[in-house]
Amino acid sequence: MNMINNMLSIRPFIGAKDYTISMNFYCDLGFEKIELSEHLCLFKMGNLGFYLQKAYVEDWVNNSMVFVEVADAIEFYNRITELKLTEKYKSVKIVGVREFDWGKECYVHDPSGILWHFGAFRK
Repeated sequence: MNMINNMLSIRPFIGAKDYTISMNFYCDLGFEKIELSEHLCLFKMGNLGFYLQKAYVEDWVNNSMVFVEVADAIEFYNRITELKLTEKYKSVKIVGVREFDWGKECYVHDPSGILWHFGAFRK
């Protein structure tokens, strides 16, 4: 049996400059928080998930990026701006939808500076 056929999900580990602020941010973004220990949480949304660590290494966090495929980048952008995350979290940045040959995407910098790409591929 091919080992790849047994894979069910992928969950990256990301760090947090301020663990509490980052936890609150991801809850506000719509993820379900599952506390695993004093220093580690799993954030889930459907089949998607990632681990948030109470760990901060500046070079690592500043160079971390996560791509999430969404059904419609424009709709996602509109919903995320309605959350007013940039007003609640001073260091959060949201960049509008950009169009590329492969599709469209918008960007969210979390409170620690991790860059999230939310993109929809052309069909």
